[in-house]
Amino acid sequence: MQAGREGRRCASGALGAGGGLEARSYSGLSAPPQLDVTADCRGLSRCRRRAALHRRPGPRHRCCQKVATSSLQGKMASATDSRYGQKESSDQNFDYMFKILIIGNSSVGKTSFLFRYADDSFTPAFVSTVGIDFKVKTIYRNDKRIKLQIWDTAGQERYRTITTAYYRGAMGFILMYDITNEESFNAVQDWSTQIKTYSWDNAQVLLVGNKCDMEDERVVSSERGRQLADHLGFEFFEASAKDNINVKQTFERLVDVICEKMSESLDTADPAVTGAKQGPQLTDQQAPPHQDCAC
Repeated sequence: MQAGREGRRCASGALGAGGGLEARSYSGLSAPPQLDVTADCRGLSRCRRRAALHRRPGPRHRCCQKVATSSLQGKMASATDSRYGQKESSDQNFDYMFKILIIGNSSVGKTSFLFRYADDSFTPAFVSTVGIDFKVKTIYRNDKRIKLQIWDTAGQERYRTITTAYYRGAMGFILMYDITNEESFNAVQDWSTQIKTYSWDNAQVLLVGNKCDMEDERVVSSERGRQLADHLGFEFFEASAKDNINVKQTFERLVDVICEKMSESLDTADPAVTGAKQGPQLTDQQAPPHQDCAC
């Protein structure tokens, strides 16, 4: 009993007037002395032991570590949500949003074409697209801020069911073939049929012959590509993602065509929507009164 009282007196003597430990310098020690919680602080309350441990260099109490960790995680999550909210609000600042799909056979250069336009980068290594991928780019055309949602589709047959599901709602298509690959050119007609089958009637299409920088390996002439485009009713471009030839011009022309079709649709829209008068109206001329009317 006496030994226990002496231990409590030692612990009380180590505490200052504020209930904390006395300030000590540890500048000559390899490590600060640790507090023996089981002996020296046996007579202290749980709260005072925790306060003593926090003021003394050394490991914190486990429950306090959990509280501190939870608080830090909450602050980090709050900051992340704030940054994400700001990004979302900035992404919503646009006048129009166009969904555009790049389609064509595998290895014609669809992914490289998209990366050149969206990121101005080119990678010569070939990596086949799995399923579908997309990028977002915001541009200004005709004093309008337009957000482009550009989808890069896989060209393999086994992904065809997945990719055609994304045709719905697309306002524009870039149908691409490889000028050094006759098979990709012959498949253009089939891709055009899929567009007509799975997309809406007013979707705009541009035919693009990619890899025009590889002139020595060309097997599809520019004239053949232009004739096919005229036959299908598409505009025609030859481009190169590697040398950045006609990449930006292709997308900008597609956006312009979509905007032109939108303007035409508004001009010929339902008068109930636009308020314009088309054809005879009921209020244009009053019906003559009946001659036989007795009133």
